Amino acid sequence: MSRMTFTADSENEGVRIDKWLCSQNIEASRSMLQKLLDNGKITVNGLQAVKSYTVKRGDEIIIDFPEPIELDVIPENIPIEIVYQDEHLLVVNKPKGMVVHPAAGNYSGTLVNALLYHCNGQLSSINGVIRPGIVHRIDKNTSGLLIVAKNDKAHVGLAEQIKAHTFTREYQAVVCGRLKEPSGIIDAPIGRHIVDRKKMCVTEKNSKEAKTEYTVLNEYGSYSHVKLKLFTGRTHQIRVHMAYIGHPVFGDDVYGKSSKHCEGQCLHAKKIGFVHPIDGKYYEFDSELPDYFNFVINKLSK
Repeated sequence: MSRMTFTADSENEGVRIDKWLCSQNIEASRSMLQKLLDNGKITVNGLQAVKSYTVKRGDEIIIDFPEPIELDVIPENIPIEIVYQDEHLLVVNKPKGMVVHPAAGNYSGTLVNALLYHCNGQLSSINGVIRPGIVHRIDKNTSGLLIVAKNDKAHVGLAEQIKAHTFTREYQAVVCGRLKEPSGIIDAPIGRHIVDRKKMCVTEKNSKEAKTEYTVLNEYGSYSHVKLKLFTGRTHQIRVHMAYIGHPVFGDDVYGKSSKHCEGQCLHAKKIGFVHPIDGKYYEFDSELPDYFNFVINKLSK
């Protein structure tokens, strides 16, 4: 069991405890916090808290999170496009709609299930049994290139490049509206949304540096086809940044609005580049735009 302890200050004093905890940058939804309250896992000054409690200055609030349940992830013979592979790593072109690793509601049919089958279980163990080999992730409804480590040495070497921002990641997207400038850099910190803990937002509070470069490739009426380069790799970074400047990604039903022409966002991880953690050589891979992306462009161009 993991424990988190907070001491309330005068800011947001008088707010309900579940809402107050949501403002503390905890990776837990408000509904999850309410369940913890119901189960007696949250105390205030040593006493079990109730949902209606309003926080007072000086309160000591303790949350006891239950240990996550480790699952046995089953290898599944799911076809995947392997762009490159050697004994240390592989590059996969993930299709739109595929979840990267098992989580609540998605225990099978994920990229990890497929990788365990195609790699005969030879994947790095750093991220545990739920995320073996996964060095970085892309969203379910984002397609494109993803790198996977087969052993821990390769995993560490690749993760260090991502942390140092030397890992090349270029995306393409269709966004709403026409941008005023043909290119630019969005430099705005990203943190978890204060109320909806499943969403991210641009904020100065409890956030991390986030930087995205965009270049307009083409325009179709009131939509734009853009290239995007990540300098950092925050959760939902491109989707949050483009919505922040008023140009949400086409079809993004979380930060923009859905579209009948595209299930989820029209966003593709097109290029990836890295120094091989074992042989020291630079590798770069580019992928074709998928059918759904070209379908959207064709529709908008008409």
